[in-house]
Amino acid sequence: MSATIGIVAAYLIGAVPIGYLVGRAFGVADIRRHGSGNIGAANVLRTVGRLPAFVTLGGDIGKGYLAVVLGAALGAGASGADPGVAAASAGAAVLGNCWSVFLGFRGGKGVATGLGALLRIVPLAVVPAAVLWLVVTMSFRYVSLGSMLAAACVPLGALLLGAPRPFVLAAFAIAAIVIARHHTNIARLLGGHEPKLGQRRTSP
Repeated sequence: MSATIGIVAAYLIGAVPIGYLVGRAFGVADIRRHGSGNIGAANVLRTVGRLPAFVTLGGDIGKGYLAVVLGAALGAGASGADPGVAAASAGAAVLGNCWSVFLGFRGGKGVATGLGALLRIVPLAVVPAAVLWLVVTMSFRYVSLGSMLAAACVPLGALLLGAPRPFVLAAFAIAAIVIARHHTNIARLLGGHEPKLGQRRTSP
């Protein structure tokens, strides 16, 4: 029962729609009606500006990390923290971000929340992925491309570093969710219509 409570709590924390709330705080009634229609930091940047985007990014990373910490703490048994519960909490946080109960089971793409969650369970595997994201995004100015490649890099790094099996499986699951949520970006990249970093979109 404690494990279930921890995982549900992680989902609810992940489900808090930071970008939506930040957009409202900065005068945008519903960020989903602007730009790409996403609630993530990239769309907040295009629609509202740099400061709100940084707040959104920090909030999403923070909630992913916090979800795993709290989920693991609530799900700990008499022998201490359970890696399986921590791994499940990481996945639950990303599920919450992508399919938020507070937004009618719609949401973001899980990148920043996944980053926060993975920083808690496989921090060393996140380092090369973050470098890859930075290089790809700064070189080609496609946030989506950098995000997908970085997401794919983390589970491979976790596997090579010998992380506990539940953490490796969670990293693979999170990467799969992040990449799947970018299906429209993949289509735009292939069609040459994907907006670049800082470029505004006028419609979803």
